[in-house]
Amino acid sequence: MTELTPVTEATATQAPQPRKLAVPDAQTVTEVKHFTDRLFSFRCTRPASMRFRSGEFVMIGLMAINEKTGKEKPLLRAYSIASPSWDEELEFYSIKVQDGPLTSRLQHIEVGDQIILRPKPVGTLVHDALLPGKRIWLFATGTGFAPFASLLREPQTYEDYDEVIITHTCREVGELTYGRDLIEALKTDELLNEVIGEGFWKKIKYYPTTTREESPKMGRITDLMRKGEAFKDLGVPVINQESDRAMVCGNLAFNLEIKEMLEEYGLEEGANSDPKHYVVEKAFLD
Repeated sequence: MTELTPVTEATATQAPQPRKLAVPDAQTVTEVKHFTDRLFSFRCTRPASMRFRSGEFVMIGLMAINEKTGKEKPLLRAYSIASPSWDEELEFYSIKVQDGPLTSRLQHIEVGDQIILRPKPVGTLVHDALLPGKRIWLFATGTGFAPFASLLREPQTYEDYDEVIITHTCREVGELTYGRDLIEALKTDELLNEVIGEGFWKKIKYYPTTTREESPKMGRITDLMRKGEAFKDLGVPVINQESDRAMVCGNLAFNLEIKEMLEEYGLEEGANSDPKHYVVEKAFLD
């Protein structure tokens, strides 16, 4: 069941008093939304001086007790920023791990609570790391969709490419909700319609698949690509070095598999300092 607690005039007065953190880089939670018992997203205030490129990640976390010393210290993990670079707030999309050191606590945050956010964004899933191309593929599993949520709302994505293909593979249908809702919202995005022109969202081809629960398209994206089914469904040719660029963010096994496949198609891995045909977010583990 989806739970939404946006900051409005009505809810702001009812929200619990912020739990003030006696550390630098504390930011206030402004919205929390739960999608399944394993997934949720939240928004928080953005430091006035913070600048980032859509697709980058930062370190966020909470204070935790050090079992050896008994003292509090920051417990931080890398999280991709799901909001675009122009957004006045920061958005994050997270998995819930019941015994996870951070997410076991982070999943219970509420509007008005505070988190730690180190305002030093880094990452490889940025446009600067890719050579110009016609079509860009965004390959995601699970919460690996987060950096693409940022890039899909970034005007440069549509200025640089004629086609934007986002594939999202999850175990169950409910786990596709965050991505599906975002794609649908792009159709009425006033900023992108103003900057890029009406109909920019028609450049997007969304390809969600599930591996356990029954859905319109079953299977791992890598298997569907090997069989040629994915290319046929999308109405595009097989990936090639001349036209296609790619970004990858998923679990480690997926990252390694898709990386091998992209190189079989003739693509070379790039970096901020050496732009090529595809990039992989190595900091992300779903």
